[in-house]
Parts: sequence; C-alpha cells; structure tokens
Amino acid sequence: MSATLADDELLISRVVDAPADIAFSMWTDPEHFRNWMGPGKYECRHAEMDVRVGGAYRGMIYADDTGEGWFGGVYREIVPNERLVFTWKWDSGPSGELESLVTITFAEHNGRTTMTFHQSPFLNVERRDSHIGGWTSAFNKLGEYAAKRAKEQTQ
Repeated sequence: MSATLADDELLISRVVDAPADIAFSMWTDPEHFRNWMGPGKYECRHAEMDVRVGGAYRGMIYADDTGEGWFGGVYREIVPNERLVFTWKWDSGPSGELESLVTITFAEHNGRTTMTFHQSPFLNVERRDSHIGGWTSAFNKLGEYAAKRAKEQTQ
C-alpha cells in the first residue's frame, strides 16, 4: 500500500506488540498517556481527558532544558480500539499558530496492533519534518510501554 501525501501531512505507521485495546488505551487513559507521551528526554507531567465526541483533552510535556510544552484539543471521532480522531494544538512555540487534525487507526492481527498516525496540516514542510523525529521517539516509548502492559495482562 502506498499513499501520496501533501507537504503539510505526516503519516507514521507502527506495529505495537499489544492488542488493539491496549494500544487504544495509550491514547485515551491519562495514566497510560503520561507514561509515554513526549519524545526522548521529555516526560508528560500533566494529562487530562474527557474521552467523548466533543470532549477535550489537555497535556503538558517537560524537559529541563526547554521547560513546559502545553497542548490540547477536542475529540472528533471515537471508535473504541479502531479509530480515534482529535484536534491538536500547541499553546505556544513555532507550531502554536495552527490547529491540526490527528487521525489514528488501530488494526489488530495475532495480538499485535498496527497503529497508523496521520496529522495535518502543518504550517510548512519544516514544521512537519520537525514532528517526524518527535513522534517517532514518542512512539518508541509507547511501543515499549504497551508491550509491557500486554505482558502484565497475560501473566
């Protein structure tokens, strides 16, 4: 499968060693979200979620050298364990001027889940590309944490 993306779109697909319900909960349970959200050295120090269509979420990632990064949005579509759509907006910074739409699909096969993440629009290619490394790093943390949760669930 291939896709042609516009310059203001980001698409990342990741296989998570966990069933879809666990992968989905990484995005909808504040406790789980805090355990992986943020690239590399960043930690998520705040997460609140009203997971319903029209409900809002708010989060904050932190690193000693950059301080706090607040973000939030509104849930647009929720199909448990299959699809999640929400707006995303940074409170400030170079990407804070624009609200984007995030769509995540979850497809489980043999206890593993393919998580496909799409975000658009971005102000320009540079801003989009700056998010590739950040999301990839955060998804590495998500994958490790989800696999740990899945293992604990089977014990």
